[in-house]
Amino acid sequence: MSLLTPSIGLIFWMTLTFLIVLFILGKWGWPVVIKALKKREEDIRKSLQAAETAKQEMAKLQASNEQLLSKAREERDEILKQAKQSADDMIADAKNKAKTEADKIILQARQSIDFEKQKAIQDLQTQVADISLEIAKKVLQAEVSDTQKSKNIIEQNISQISFK
Repeated sequence: MSLLTPSIGLIFWMTLTFLIVLFILGKWGWPVVIKALKKREEDIRKSLQAAETAKQEMAKLQASNEQLLSKAREERDEILKQAKQSADDMIADAKNKAKTEADKIILQARQSIDFEKQKAIQDLQTQVADISLEIAKKVLQAEVSDTQKSKNIIEQNISQISFK
């Protein structure tokens, strides 16, 4: 017997075996395989639905995150604006205080200068009066009758005068 030319008995038994295997598979094998395939198909469908739901939730979360980021940026910008305004206000206030203080110092300096000027004038007047009295005393002590001598004494005393 050759495999290329099988006999009728071999064909019969092979066909009978094939039909028995086909019957067994049809009765107990295929339903299990089909049930497993349907279960797998259902699992895949559920997974796809879960993935779609997760995708939608992620989109919502991303939109929510974008909104929160936008709000945070606005708050940051507002805080920076307030900080800048506060700094500008502080600088302006400091400038005003410095100007007021400078004006006050200038006024005090002018008052001090005026006071010192008045004091110097009074001192000068006192010295001039003292000198005048000294000259008058010396002139009176000298010979009052001699005018030339009196003039010489006056000129001599004037040349000796020095302001203290």
